[in-house]
Amino acid sequence: MRVRVRLDGSRPRRWHVLLLDRIARRDGTTVEVDARPGPAGWPDNADLLFSLEALLARVPRVNAAAPAEDGALAAHAGHAQGRPDLILDLCGDVPEDAADRVARLTFDGGAGEPALLASLLAGKTPVVAFVEGGRVLASGRVGTERRGLVLPSFCDALIRALAFLPAVLAGTPGTGAGAVLPAAAAVPVLSSHGVGRYGAKLAARFVMQRLYHLCYHAPHWRVGWRRLDGPDLIDLRRHPASGWTDLPDDGLRFYADPFPIERDGERFVFVEEYPHGTGKGVISALRFGPEGPRGRPEPVLEEAHHLSYPFVFAREGALWMVPESGAGESIDLYRATAFPGGWVKEATLVSGLVASDATLLEHGGLWWMFATVCDARAQAPYGGGSFSDALHLWSAPDFRGPWTPHPANPVLVDIASARPAGRIVARDGKLIRPVQDCTLGYGNALALARIDRLDREGYAQTVETVLRAGPSWRGSRLHTLNRSENFEFIDGSDRAPRIPGLPR
Repeated sequence: MRVRVRLDGSRPRRWHVLLLDRIARRDGTTVEVDARPGPAGWPDNADLLFSLEALLARVPRVNAAAPAEDGALAAHAGHAQGRPDLILDLCGDVPEDAADRVARLTFDGGAGEPALLASLLAGKTPVVAFVEGGRVLASGRVGTERRGLVLPSFCDALIRALAFLPAVLAGTPGTGAGAVLPAAAAVPVLSSHGVGRYGAKLAARFVMQRLYHLCYHAPHWRVGWRRLDGPDLIDLRRHPASGWTDLPDDGLRFYADPFPIERDGERFVFVEEYPHGTGKGVISALRFGPEGPRGRPEPVLEEAHHLSYPFVFAREGALWMVPESGAGESIDLYRATAFPGGWVKEATLVSGLVASDATLLEHGGLWWMFATVCDARAQAPYGGGSFSDALHLWSAPDFRGPWTPHPANPVLVDIASARPAGRIVARDGKLIRPVQDCTLGYGNALALARIDRLDREGYAQTVETVLRAGPSWRGSRLHTLNRSENFEFIDGSDRAPRIPGLPR
């Protein structure tokens, strides 16, 4: 297969090199470059804006949007002659009849990088798509962990577009195929005065953030719990009138990601414990009596890297845990030898990836594992896209494996509903998946998604409810939901003063 990539040769970027390399690694595929200057539309001062953000926000200069090294395109240049099988049009200026297939990269329905920039400057959450002949081959609503900053958001969107390459090269509809694309935003004129004003606002914002961090530990989360004397949150679809009781902390650490489990008539809750002094999460456990917590969480599992999201479950007379260990670039299975402690690693289920919040489900004669995945291969040199917008699935005959990746991975790209937020539960013949809505930032809201399809050929879900912090749950974020027979648990944001006397 002969693939030609049409890119703007006046602004070759490092992500172009990454894209070309990935296409070239595909068996039976040759790749060539059409690197003529692209159409007009890129604002003159956009690069100045990027430089300002890189300086003020400490964005690494080696990133996906940074200029490609001299000669980086040379291996693929000079061959753009004749008619290729497929043209990947990154500029929006290739005629539809220039090849057997022309797949155009769009951002919110507009072609080329100016459309992506326009969407971000308008404060939108862009939809990235590859479109062929009016048909959407793959699409997704992409996100970033640094919302409000244009350069990191720009880089993360470019990197996430790489996830759609398998479907585009194969010519078979993949993730988000058939989606209706939003209307493109007009590309703004960035005057020198406008860029300067943006830089001044950005500087003021970082001064305020620095002052906040001097006064408060950040981030800081808290766990809420309540006795279940009636319907749970999934049935209520709103916060309970009774409200929530906070699991107290000493302000020097936070607790998050509560997962309850019962063993021999005793109730336990496992949480991420994050001491601000170490900056690394460990897994802790807390006993719960009939009226609530007994004592305080005590560490039960620590590794050299950060741990969180302690997905615990019982099978075959033993207690098992799959904690988040993305910093170790693996998904690992642990078994308790002296419950609630004594955890030993039994197996590595999946390796070589940065995965968040792995959640297991037994369904249809198989085990399924859900997790969002950051692009580990792009992560080191460029920044690997958001940790929260690309849902991957694996299936296995047994929870110990072997785990097989879903052929359509990522099965969903959506910053509003991809990342897991707790155990999947069966309710009235439906599977309900708690998910994080990170549209306005990590862990901003909790959503409940109905799983409409889950098999080896496809996946589909529908978000039915979105719950946010407010009068019934103070703070600005809400991002985990779990329950046991008698208790329900959530978590969300909190404040932890560094200076005595400041309000919490």
